[in-house]
Amino acid sequence: MAGFIPPSASYDKNAQQNIHNKIDPHSGSSRLSEIILGGQDGLVNVLGVILGAAAATNDPRIVLAAGMPATFAESISMGAVAYTSTVASNDLYNSEKQREYRHIHLLPELEMDEIRTICAQKGFEGETLDKILESITSNPDVWVEVMMSQGHHLLSPGGSGGAIRSALVVGVSAIVGSLIPLVPFIFIPVGMSMVISIVVAALTLFAVGAYKARVTVGHPTKSSLVMSVIGTLSALAGYAVGLLFKVPEFP
Repeated sequence: MAGFIPPSASYDKNAQQNIHNKIDPHSGSSRLSEIILGGQDGLVNVLGVILGAAAATNDPRIVLAAGMPATFAESISMGAVAYTSTVASNDLYNSEKQREYRHIHLLPELEMDEIRTICAQKGFEGETLDKILESITSNPDVWVEVMMSQGHHLLSPGGSGGAIRSALVVGVSAIVGSLIPLVPFIFIPVGMSMVISIVVAALTLFAVGAYKARVTVGHPTKSSLVMSVIGTLSALAGYAVGLLFKVPEFP
């Protein structure tokens, strides 16, 4: 198979295991995308709400009265969306899986041709291809799993337990993200709080972008700048709307 390098007879197994497990380990299953989804959405949305409220009034109680309900409403909503979308993905996966079982029972020759095509596209041919084909199609469960992952590019979302975990991760991340821009308004006057909230939010988004690029693929600086700029500009839209409803100050 092209690209395969057989191990030498004298390779240092311990050294390679050290690289594999410690120096350059696989990330494994991660909920990074859900944490970023909830945290970024909560931070940006609530920052926009409180900047709009702060632009309209200098009363910190009004700002907090606008920000706190938005925090919990946003978090519950995001968690619910994560749950329902995961359940929907799970239903789709199970539906397609049952359809695939029916197909290998009713249309085995056609399904076998599809497996052959998938394996051939990966570079297998001749006797090797025939052996792989025989091995896969001899077990209906393996046959279906290969068709689901390689033919339809569908992976199991993990059932109802996965949906609940996804909802909790997104919901809690949204709460944490929402509270970041709110905290300054509890202790500091509104004018200064707006500046601090914007700076802290931008730095938080910058750090999250850098971390995302580090554990996935991407340029840390570019990823950080994109996330912080988009998030900050989105929140400033709330400030601009708040200016339209600014409450006049009477002497």
